Amino acid sequence: MTQSLNRLKESASQTAGPYVHIGLTPNFAEIPGVYPEDLGFSMVNDKTRGERVTIKVRVIDGADTTLKDALVEIWQADADGLYNSPSEMRGAADPNFQGWGRKATDMSTGECIFETIKPGRVPFRDGRPQAPHITFWIVARGINLGLQTRMYFGDEEKANAEDPILQRIEHKVRVPTLIAPRQDNAYTFDIRLQGDKETIFFDI
Repeated sequence: MTQSLNRLKESASQTAGPYVHIGLTPNFAEIPGVYPEDLGFSMVNDKTRGERVTIKVRVIDGADTTLKDALVEIWQADADGLYNSPSEMRGAADPNFQGWGRKATDMSTGECIFETIKPGRVPFRDGRPQAPHITFWIVARGINLGLQTRMYFGDEEKANAEDPILQRIEHKVRVPTLIAPRQDNAYTFDIRLQGDKETIFFDI
């Protein structure tokens, strides 16, 4: 006799995977005991070198609605422009700086906040210094593949004007979508998925 399969239920409809928050941020998903704190939650300690800054991030869809189920990772150099990576050949990065962070957007505000340091300048492949920047990776409902972008600092006008990546952007009116304004020691970065002010995404 054929076994009845009516006990099976459809998985949650979430393009990034129904268990993305459970797997990557279990404490945020109220599943304790996997890690003392979610991986990537803390980037700095009291010995980390560099200027402490706060990065406030929102992911906004084409209807101008803030996504409350997005997951954001950031990657950056330390204050001396060195990466905490085995492939870093220019010197030793700050051992007290994680170099990457991971946060889920808050279910009530749609915002996630990273406490980090302002990165140093990193050379482009031709040796020219890039402006201080942070690389972002974003996943959320409706996104088939993780999106890659960058955040530049609004108070680094001279360095931004010299940056070899920003110089290559043909439509200069879109450059501001990559630049976060500063207020006190905090930068606000809105990542817009669609619309007139759509953030520039990189094919990496």
